[in-house]
Amino acid sequence: MNLIELNRSLVQLRLSGMAAVMETRLMQAQSENMASIDLISTLVSDELACRSKRLLERRHKQAQFRDADKRLDNFDFQFNAKMNRALVFELATANWVGKREDALFLGPPGSGKSHCAQAIGHAVIQQGYRVLYRETHTLLEEMADATLDGKRKEFMELLTTVPLLIIDDLGMRKLPLTAAEELLEIIMRRYERASTLLTSNRPVDDWNCWATALPSLQCWIACCITDMCSSAARAAGAPRPVVQRRKNDKSQSDTTQPEALKIRPTFDGSIHALQTGTAAR
Repeated sequence: MNLIELNRSLVQLRLSGMAAVMETRLMQAQSENMASIDLISTLVSDELACRSKRLLERRHKQAQFRDADKRLDNFDFQFNAKMNRALVFELATANWVGKREDALFLGPPGSGKSHCAQAIGHAVIQQGYRVLYRETHTLLEEMADATLDGKRKEFMELLTTVPLLIIDDLGMRKLPLTAAEELLEIIMRRYERASTLLTSNRPVDDWNCWATALPSLQCWIACCITDMCSSAARAAGAPRPVVQRRKNDKSQSDTTQPEALKIRPTFDGSIHALQTGTAAR
């Protein structure tokens, strides 16, 4: 078997990493009088390195980041001295993903939330986890399309099993009436099973604006999401959210809700909160 036939066989065996460097490694073995075991070991290392590189490239592509170049090494921390840098870099280690904890980034537009979220997503991939990034409105649009196509179950399975789901720009755009229900299902199915990172340009107490415009069930769902994030928001400097109801609106009274909806779930506060502070100029 000559070198061309050997390379072809390696490719058929899905050992393209070895095939790509075979000629170079053979030349190296001859020039250095390399032992056979050392040559094989080097080729195996080349194959593993190649597979690792392809896996990372595939996971970065599958994550579908909005801005693929947003990394921590090109984030300007100088414009916002109040940002908790230690927390940002701690999240980049992905330890919280291994513990199935969550994160909440709050701050006005231009303060670096999306950049940090995507940069942390890239770092988490480097630590060996799968990541999925979606802007909130895109996520809901894809959910609606999957429902129409009869693929909602498969799409929900993807959303609830990926180790880190980044939901960006919550509250940036007006959302459909089903938004609160869809988001709650995703978050509740992921809670303590996988990590979720939420970013929002609005304080958590403002999220109750959903409750002033939605029917009682959707109002309750919005309040559940608010409750989940309240402890983290307070840790980041935001006030405790207060449920607001329309004056004389009996549809939102607890007495009109089913018994199962009168008790909201409680959360243990295992949410990492980052307040990004003022917007960049």
